[in-house]
Amino acid sequence: MQGNAAPAVVATETKVKVKRTRKPSAYNKAYAKNYAALKKKHPRSKFAALAKKAHAATRKGMKR
Repeated sequence: MQGNAAPAVVATETKVKVKRTRKPSAYNKAYAKNYAALKKKHPRSKFAALAKKAHAATRKGMKR
């Protein structure tokens, strides 16, 4: 060993990628609103049945 040199400290920087979320589309917002309304009216119905009705209502509502 040469002298009283302190051991070299190596600082390793790890960059963490932040997962960005995409903003909800107009369709997604309308679908969520329709689904929530159906879920409130029919809480015991299956997801598939409510989703089908919510998507139909959303398409009808967004139709020009």
